[in-house]
Amino acid sequence: MPGLPALCLRPRGPRRGAALTLTFVAVVAVGAGSGCWDRADSAEAASARTAHPAPGATRTAGTADREAVARAAAEAVAEGKSGKKAAQEVVSRSGDRWGTVYDRGEYAAFAEDLDGHWTGVGVWAARSGDGAIAIDKVQPGGPAERAGLREGDRLLGVDGQPVTGMAVADVVALLRGAAGTPVRLDLSRDGAGRTETVLRQQLRTEAVTVRQLAGEVTVIKVSSFTRGTGERVRAAVRAAPAGGGVLLDLRGNRGGLVDEAVAAASAFLDGGLVATYDVRGEQRVLNAEPGGDTGRPLVALVDGGTMSAAELVTGALQDRGRAVAVGSRTFGKGSVQMPTELPDGSVAELTVGTYRTPAGRSLDGAGITPDVAAGERAEERAVTVLGGLGVGP
Repeated sequence: MPGLPALCLRPRGPRRGAALTLTFVAVVAVGAGSGCWDRADSAEAASARTAHPAPGATRTAGTADREAVARAAAEAVAEGKSGKKAAQEVVSRSGDRWGTVYDRGEYAAFAEDLDGHWTGVGVWAARSGDGAIAIDKVQPGGPAERAGLREGDRLLGVDGQPVTGMAVADVVALLRGAAGTPVRLDLSRDGAGRTETVLRQQLRTEAVTVRQLAGEVTVIKVSSFTRGTGERVRAAVRAAPAGGGVLLDLRGNRGGLVDEAVAAASAFLDGGLVATYDVRGEQRVLNAEPGGDTGRPLVALVDGGTMSAAELVTGALQDRGRAVAVGSRTFGKGSVQMPTELPDGSVAELTVGTYRTPAGRSLDGAGITPDVAAGERAEERAVTVLGGLGVGP
């Protein structure tokens, strides 16, 4: 399987066979698999995949040994058993809370998401405390919305197969399929059951949206770092009114491609450090491209849904004094995952290291504390902060 994505940052849903002990409901795009893979999409990623530990380095605590995972999968395949299942058992026992194993189809679906499009019904889902799958968001204009599905509906079954208690990734696999094919959804709303048959459709999300506020404030909302996001952010900054400020809204951004995150940060920096990361003891560097807009007032708007690559951008802009961060503490996902192809074609994604901001802060488990705390009226507070930076009448 050529071109395996590397350096994955994005939080996944709970692993099969292991509880994810986080104060976080794993939210993934059911219509889109589980969203975009965070990776360095370059030769840097290739070197990271083959890097060896520095002398004396030890494996990060709570990570799975890739040789042990691959060996378990190979032995299972030789015995006519599932290599994916055997590998997942090793990962689950390792304490690697972000490690997981995907089959070939799941992995291919995730790779498709890197372009910001997918085939599905257009819903995002969250596992509730009782193990049910609840619809967290509905894609505007998508098949699910047209069928009347709403946020808060519970998904009970797909094509007659009960999904309560299933891993979200497994539900995703059931909802996947060719565009134009029907899928029957058994649902519950306010205790009343209903069934809807929905046609799968090729869907697309716009990762970057731009709107103008009074006082020459440009709001650039980045929902994820899919391919091309960095250039769209740069274009939005270039098109912003001269002398105006930018509110970079990263709330609810669950991550994406690391190189796109670096490109987005580059829109506001003139080169220099964005982050460092280690891969089995070897430290590597991510640098911004030169030529970004360094004079425009900037506020980064964040919340508990700001994760991984989005935290990478926020940390870089905050540490380098380029932006004031407004909102609430971010999620705290800064570990590095790399994929290993297994004998049966499945892919094990295992933790190998961590990211750090330019000031050396580790994001993993800590998140980013904003400079200005704000809750429900966070955007208003952010605009006020921009006013204090000299933006507006």
